[in-house]
Amino acid sequence: MKQKVAIITGASSGIGAATAKELATAGVKVMMSARRVERMLELQKEIESLGGEACCQVADVTSLSDMEVLAQRTIECFGKIDILINNAGISPFSYLQKRRVQEWDQMIDVNIKGVLNGIAAVLPHMEERNEGHIINLSSVAGHEITPVRVVYSATKFSVRVITEGLRRELRPDQQIRTTLISPGAVETEISAGITDQEAIELLGRQASEQQALQAEDIARVIRFAVEQPASVAINEIVVRPTSQRR
Repeated sequence: MKQKVAIITGASSGIGAATAKELATAGVKVMMSARRVERMLELQKEIESLGGEACCQVADVTSLSDMEVLAQRTIECFGKIDILINNAGISPFSYLQKRRVQEWDQMIDVNIKGVLNGIAAVLPHMEERNEGHIINLSSVAGHEITPVRVVYSATKFSVRVITEGLRRELRPDQQIRTTLISPGAVETEISAGITDQEAIELLGRQASEQQALQAEDIARVIRFAVEQPASVAINEIVVRPTSQRR
């Protein structure tokens, strides 16, 4: 683990921030990426105070050029890229009849194009080194469709397709692994962007019926996938709170 270098998108809070700390404590050098530089700088200081190594780079995952700069900056800081964790995502849930088209577009751009841009930025480097691990964050919403999450589910289904498609495209002699992680309910800031009041009320009722996971729970799952030897590929993990049934 101490030889590994990881890029983590959406690293300023939630699962991304927890994963940065989790991997850094295991010796992984982490390049954190998000749009909120102040929060990343605070996290970098925290990681370094614990003896870890971290850098940060402001990047918008919807911009391929930003992601290419991020990849180059990671190589400049740490010499290589071993792991990409495509974690950035948004979830402004709403009923389709509300026609919140701008929010749909934003989810498509961040949740789908952001994943593709991350892959496009690091894959040439990984192919050149014949080594790498791409971890994409989906959701249980990518396995089931429920009201108010229809567009979000569509984006997370897409992440599943992209991850499995990449795995199948890679040749057997290429030592590049792919992992899809689909969390259930997690207590993070991701739902803060919901503007549909009916969706907020529905999710509030659902939240009262089950206990949410913590971001650190998912971070440990990511670490588990990363820690496997190069000959072992954990292709997909679904992780829910024990109380969650769908």
